[in-house]
Amino acid sequence: MLVVLALLFLVAFVAPWIFRKIGRSTFYILAAVPAAGFVWLMATFDRYTGAEQGALAGAPNAPPSETIAWIPELKLELAFRMDTLSAVLSILILGVGALVLFYCARYFKVQDPNIGPFGAQLLAFAGAMFGLVITDDLIMLYIFWELTTVLSYLLIGYARNRLAARRSALQALMVTTFGGLTMLIGLIMVGQTAGTYRISEIMARAPELVQQGMLIDVAIFLILVGAVSKSALVPFHFWLPAAMAAPTPVSAYLHAAAMVKAGVYLVARLAPGFSTTAYWDWTVLGLGLLTMLAGGWLALKQFDLKLILAYGTVSQLGFLMMVVGLGNRDGALAGLALLLAHGFFKATLFLVVGIIDHQSGTRDIRKLSGLYRSSKPLFAVAVIGAASMAGLPPLLGFVAKETVYETFVHEAEKSGAVGYLLLAGIVIGSMLTFAYSARFVWGGFAYKPNVRKTAFTPVPPSFLAAPAVLAAATVLAGLWPGPADKAVQPYVTLYEPDGAPDGHLALWHGLTPALGLTAVTLAVGYLLFRFRGQVGSFQDRFSGGLTGERAYRGIVGVLDETAVWITGRTQRGSLIYYLFVILGVAVVTPISAVILLDPPWPDSWVLADSPAQLVAGAGIILAALGAIRANKRFLAVLMVSVTGYGIALIFALQGAPDLALTQMLVETIALVAIVLALRSLPARLWLRAPGGFKLLRALLGVAVGGAMVVIAMTSMAARTQLPVSLEFPSLAYDDGGGANIVNVTLVDIRAWDTFGEISVLAIAATGVASLIFVRSRGDKRTRAAGVASGSVDRITELPQRHGDKAALLTARRFATVAKETWLVAGRTLAPERRSIIFEVVTRLLFHSVIIFSIYLLLAGHNAPGGGFAGGLLAGLALTVRYLAGGRVELAEASPVSAGFLLGAGLCTASLSAVVPLVLGGGIFQSAILHFSLPVFGDHKFVTSTFFDIGVYLVVVGLVLDVLRSFGAEIDERSEDQHPIPHRGRPHEAPEPVEEGVAR
Repeated sequence: MLVVLALLFLVAFVAPWIFRKIGRSTFYILAAVPAAGFVWLMATFDRYTGAEQGALAGAPNAPPSETIAWIPELKLELAFRMDTLSAVLSILILGVGALVLFYCARYFKVQDPNIGPFGAQLLAFAGAMFGLVITDDLIMLYIFWELTTVLSYLLIGYARNRLAARRSALQALMVTTFGGLTMLIGLIMVGQTAGTYRISEIMARAPELVQQGMLIDVAIFLILVGAVSKSALVPFHFWLPAAMAAPTPVSAYLHAAAMVKAGVYLVARLAPGFSTTAYWDWTVLGLGLLTMLAGGWLALKQFDLKLILAYGTVSQLGFLMMVVGLGNRDGALAGLALLLAHGFFKATLFLVVGIIDHQSGTRDIRKLSGLYRSSKPLFAVAVIGAASMAGLPPLLGFVAKETVYETFVHEAEKSGAVGYLLLAGIVIGSMLTFAYSARFVWGGFAYKPNVRKTAFTPVPPSFLAAPAVLAAATVLAGLWPGPADKAVQPYVTLYEPDGAPDGHLALWHGLTPALGLTAVTLAVGYLLFRFRGQVGSFQDRFSGGLTGERAYRGIVGVLDETAVWITGRTQRGSLIYYLFVILGVAVVTPISAVILLDPPWPDSWVLADSPAQLVAGAGIILAALGAIRANKRFLAVLMVSVTGYGIALIFALQGAPDLALTQMLVETIALVAIVLALRSLPARLWLRAPGGFKLLRALLGVAVGGAMVVIAMTSMAARTQLPVSLEFPSLAYDDGGGANIVNVTLVDIRAWDTFGEISVLAIAATGVASLIFVRSRGDKRTRAAGVASGSVDRITELPQRHGDKAALLTARRFATVAKETWLVAGRTLAPERRSIIFEVVTRLLFHSVIIFSIYLLLAGHNAPGGGFAGGLLAGLALTVRYLAGGRVELAEASPVSAGFLLGAGLCTASLSAVVPLVLGGGIFQSAILHFSLPVFGDHKFVTSTFFDIGVYLVVVGLVLDVLRSFGAEIDERSEDQHPIPHRGRPHEAPEPVEEGVAR
């Protein structure tokens, strides 16, 4: 079964590519996948029947099951199990799915857009439904449940250019997602109470769990809310008729055979063990009966063939819920028989409607006339489907309905008034079913005297094949119900015997009360159809009022207005207001917890370990106050950086050289980046006087700091167990093979955290670049050879007047400097921007700093350093090159792109995680290699160093992105906005300045 599941998703993944190659005929290939699964299911069906008795006796895994470990610590696993209920649903999912996909090959036109994604989504939906019915894990069931929700949203909204399709898709998504989230709460409650999420084990322990009382009662009710919303029962019934905006194959598959059966399946799955819970009968039987009557009544008002079937489907889903949720053996037998019958006849009728619409161009019964003469085979198929829906012999629908009548007759005899009420409701609903079935056949095919005969294109046999096969199955299963009875009987045995003889599916049960009720149903149903005019007039008198659709739109409207009201009062566009709210919550919440919960406080207080810490702390405080009082941006940034350097000093004094080194490098890089960005901002911090509430803001700032101190103290005092970090030294040295605890923790013990952090760094770098660059990342290289000397970052022209001695001296100095080349692109920088001392120092130190950064990378496993510190140091070396030589020098110093470095770093880190897994180890597992070299002696190499190399590359890529964004790009834009004219030709270097002459 896992092979079938994997094939459905795999072929769906490649389907759009196949559609581009061979067009709509790809639907035949897609149909072959569920068809092959259906053949496999029929060939192995006996394996999945007859094992339920063992499951009921305490062997929950008796039917074939497969389990793949996923997250054992969280009790999550990929568990799949095929039993009778799953197999019966799979008949519809795979069999009807194959026929619908085959039908699509002629339903869609060659030129129809987006049929590739449509076909992929339809096949993926089949995979999601198949996974839903075979999974044996509650969490996996929810995942597949929501997959069907998302895919149905995409399929309903196929005609994305139509407002009705988009609105209907969103409505279905909202309603079913609400039900799904409610169901998730119930699933978790059941799983946590049972101590397992395995469905088979939960069902085996159901009698014990039911004794839990209210907890399980509420959990099962929440699960039923999800089932009710998915199967479109009142009050959620309105989304299903609206979903008829989808293409007809979607209606035939999702809204007749598959998705809407998910709720019925869930009720059938839970009924053997939980049908005695407190809210079961009111939810399943009560809403089911109300839905059956409401859907049938509304179907008689419709003029669109699809809407007749849609409201009929709503009615039948309520009928199905009642039967499968009855909670006894007769209900189980009748429910599964009705489930199969409904899937066959309703899919048949939807496909017939698709043919009518496709060949005539309308589905309005007021415009259709005489179609039974235009296509007698289509008429015959429609009559068979409608007759089975109406419960006429000798079809499967009749067999199933007779069994349902027998079941509820026995229930009425046993339960008294409530049982007779349910029986009366079912009989009335079946009368309505006959009436709208007749309305469908008459409206679609009958000759109407006042309506001109409808033009109808002949139906190709390949187009009619799918509904014809389903109609044939309906006839065959009705005449020979033995195989269907044998298929569903094992599920029946999951229920405790009630003393009555077990029922069986049969075409003839004799002269029974059920047969009499059938006769009454057919007679009254015919009268309702015969006097359809009078019935319609009666219905018109009670039209209007509150409906599910109006209630939904009213709720959505209220939510929209509330959202606008809240947004208008919270999103004011004031940064000060936002910060006040955020910081206020950050203060009030923890302080309230401290006051209400009375947490422990530290027993001893230590102000400082040394006088140097007091000095560093005082410096941090003074720098913070200076940042507050600064009136210029640069001074404020500088003061903030001083606080960072002070923290680095405290780290160093506390014996944490790695943290001190990293903090110092981070502060330096951040200072450079912010200063570069400040060039695009005004020098002064405030362009206008600051706002009011100075005292309030000051108090809030002090409160935030105080709250953080209180949180830190109470958290440390509340510790009851030894810190996990106490084991880090031995873990780092024995398992990680390194003496530097910090670095080994980052690249080995908590490698997943570090991998997430470097991923965030890559995302941040991309975000920085996207703020500056519009079309590309800015990795284009400006070679120094193509740039004129002294043309980059010019402030003013060279002096033009003779006799200005100061100007001549300046010009002579510029000319002399321009001839020196201490850096590769130093000559390109404007002379007034150059510093010979800076260039010489940069030339002397750059390569040494790069080598030292590599040393920090390689030595970081046993000494202070590591990939992060080494990458920051290499970034500082590039920063110095940029500051000394300008943007062209930066391009020469970094021949590779920042994007390449980021990608290479992430790729290296990913490979260091995956390669051990391929070699039979665990993900991120490291190996310690010992080797000897002739001259250098014995050495040890730990493979986690490769992960550190990835960190190094990502950090260098981030710094390079910042330099190219806030540095080089802003420089270039400034030059473009304020060009300095000169007399030379474009891109021509200025001529050398002769003594006494200034050009």
